[in-house]
Amino acid sequence: MSSRGSVIFIDDDEHVCRAAEQTLRLARYDVTTFRRARRAMEIITPHWPGVVVADVKMPDIDGFAMLRWTIRQDPDLPVILVTGHGDVIMAVNAMREGAYDFIEKPLSADHLVDAVGRAIEKRRLVLDNRALRAEVENKEGIESVIIGRSGAAQHLRKTILNIADTGADVLITGETGTGKELVARCLHNYSQRRDRPFVAINCGAIPESIIENELFGHEPGAFTGADRRHIGKLEQADGGTLFLDEIESMPMVLQVRLLRVLQERCIERLGGSETLNLDLRVIAATKRNLEEASERGEFRSDLYYRLNVAVIDIPPLRQRVEDIPLLFAHFLHRAARRLDRQPPDVVTIRLHQLMQHSWPGNVRELQNAAERVVLGLDESIPAIRSGDDANPGRSLHEQLAAFEKCIIEQELRRNRGNITATYEALGLPRKTLYYKMKKYNINREDFT
Repeated sequence: MSSRGSVIFIDDDEHVCRAAEQTLRLARYDVTTFRRARRAMEIITPHWPGVVVADVKMPDIDGFAMLRWTIRQDPDLPVILVTGHGDVIMAVNAMREGAYDFIEKPLSADHLVDAVGRAIEKRRLVLDNRALRAEVENKEGIESVIIGRSGAAQHLRKTILNIADTGADVLITGETGTGKELVARCLHNYSQRRDRPFVAINCGAIPESIIENELFGHEPGAFTGADRRHIGKLEQADGGTLFLDEIESMPMVLQVRLLRVLQERCIERLGGSETLNLDLRVIAATKRNLEEASERGEFRSDLYYRLNVAVIDIPPLRQRVEDIPLLFAHFLHRAARRLDRQPPDVVTIRLHQLMQHSWPGNVRELQNAAERVVLGLDESIPAIRSGDDANPGRSLHEQLAAFEKCIIEQELRRNRGNITATYEALGLPRKTLYYKMKKYNINREDFT
């Protein structure tokens, strides 16, 4: 049977050590006993995954000295103090100094096992959270922007890098909140235009009466009140990238002019006669199916086919559920820095419920949920408050597979890629773990 965790037990009484070791081994803990605290200090590190149980009255280094030393190594490493001469004052002092628990002799087997079990769980949560935080903070390059280990996230990053430097115009499709502008900025930042302007305009947020002026600009006298030249977004993006979000909202008459820009790379300001040549890349984004819209006459088919060359489709969050823990950790720590709050432990949040939620608002909704958690408003989040909002877009088999993959990745992360420690912790045969890692495309090297 797999081990439930590691315990260091320190007591100068050999009989007490032997009894405690037997009790804890029967409860499936790996136990190492020491008669002197100094020997135990040789194996305790800030990353040690277990719990320390130490007698108060010992020669050389007593339990309180051991407690203080351990806290200096890692304030979150649980230390349980044991004494045969306890009193209320001693217990209070132990807790004030940072002891996890205080047990009196003669040791009750049930009390010892219960205290160790709670301490092991706390230690596991701390190390899991540290590992997840380190993974978020150590991401570099495009992985620090497009976050996730799912096949969909990996494919998205690969696609961006493949076409970023080609200069081709791009159409980005995806539901609201999936991160279309983030992808557009990645395309710009990983292209040769990265040092030139990135100009974004939301076609759905600008009144139809002024969107033409916003795009093309105007000359003085072009219309009443136009007393000076105005440089439009297209001209502002010269040499760089123009991002047209919600392009499905662009008026039909402007779609004709945009088609000319895409074909000839030139414009004329409103009220002007000079043709201005432009060097720009156009990236458009939509949450609608433009092919269907063009068939219904709601979007120009010639513009659709002009845009439909390099297409990036961003999958909704419900189709990459295994990315939720890493994304949520990223948003938690970013919100904590911005709000000057201490980020909560990711693993103490009910991740299985987060992974079952359908997230209709996608990544944006997940980000908002993380900010509410940092603000202490997590009970207002349906995904955390209750687990009855199951993901309607995935079968039970798919949800279980996603959750199983997440658990394996978390255990690999906690054990820093150690296969033996991982299959023992999960209670799996080695061959089964390797099979599941291959099935879910999990690479051990990603966690070392």
